[in-house]
Amino acid sequence: QVQLVESGGGLVQPGGSLRLSCAASGITFSIYAMAWYRQAPGKMRERVAFISSRGSTNYVDSVKGRFTISRDNAKDTVDLQMNSLKPEDTAVYYCNMMVPGRNYWGQGTQVTVSS
Repeated sequence: QVQLVESGGGLVQPGGSLRLSCAASGITFSIYAMAWYRQAPGKMRERVAFISSRGSTNYVDSVKGRFTISRDNAKDTVDLQMNSLKPEDTAVYYCNMMVPGRNYWGQGTQVTVSS
């Protein structure tokens, strides 16, 4: 079956960096778009970054210039490089794969930005 497994979350000080990684299995990774979402306590889940199967990207305004999404189709992974982190970036981050008729989600990884 399809599995998405995130890694790389943790505690970081404001202004610091983290790199999240999501490994996919059980599906032909390269033909599907991928995204990273996040959900902070008491807030709705929001999409922060998207990458198409061909590598086109877009970002929510609040992370533009700070976050970079990338994919490695040889390794079936999608990463999110997060720089200049702010306390408001604190959330559980989820990897998402968009398959026609179905969305797949990872289990989530906690990112906490605090001094």
